[in-house]
Amino acid sequence: MATTNQQGTKRDTLNIRIKPEVRGLIDRAAHLLGKNRTDFVLDAARHAAEDTLLDRTVFVVSPTAYKEFLARLDAPPRPNARLRRSLRTPAPWDK
Repeated sequence: MATTNQQGTKRDTLNIRIKPEVRGLIDRAAHLLGKNRTDFVLDAARHAAEDTLLDRTVFVVSPTAYKEFLARLDAPPRPNARLRRSLRTPAPWDK
């Protein structure tokens, strides 16, 4: 993702109000990952922002390509060794 400052040396401040129990939860999670609170919150916020934007990505294709895409989705999977092995392998919760 592009940043507003190309050199990356200047940083802006983001102030938020937070309940003590939420701050404690964040601190515990950050500690488990070996991060400080700021890095943990920034990573989580960045991931949420990217996911939100990616969920709204629009792919424009020709009607022919779209028709072929739908046909492939509707077609049954072609048998192959990996698929057969997956179907024969018991689920972990069934063991």
